[in-house]
Amino acid sequence: MNLKYIFKIIDIDEWQKVKNSGAYSGSSKDIKDGFIHFSGEDQVKETLEKHYSKQKNLVLLKVETLKLDHLIWEQASDGNMFPHLYSSLDLANVVDEYEITIGEDGSHNLPNLS
Repeated sequence: MNLKYIFKIIDIDEWQKVKNSGAYSGSSKDIKDGFIHFSGEDQVKETLEKHYSKQKNLVLLKVETLKLDHLIWEQASDGNMFPHLYSSLDLANVVDEYEITIGEDGSHNLPNLS
C-alpha cells in the first residue's frame, strides 16, 4: 500500500469550479458523511466500478498525503481500509489530475498512476 498518495474521483465540472477556490470541501456525499472520501492507488478501479459505473466526465486527482493533518485510514463496511480526510482539501496538495475515459464496453480506462 502506497501511503504517499491518495486519489479522489470528481466530476470534471465540479473540479473546474473548485480549482480557483484553493480548497475543496467535498462532494455532497462527503459533506453528508462528515469527511472527504479518497481511495488508495489499488482501490481506485473498484471505487469507480462501485460508485461511478458508466459515469462520464470524471477526473482523478492524485493527492500527496504528507501535509494532510486530518487524514485517517478507516475500515469500510467491506473490511478494506480507506483514507478519509476530516477537513477541507488544500488544493496545493493535488500533485496531478487525470481524465478518466470510458471504453466502448462502458468500463473506465485508468491512466498509469505511478
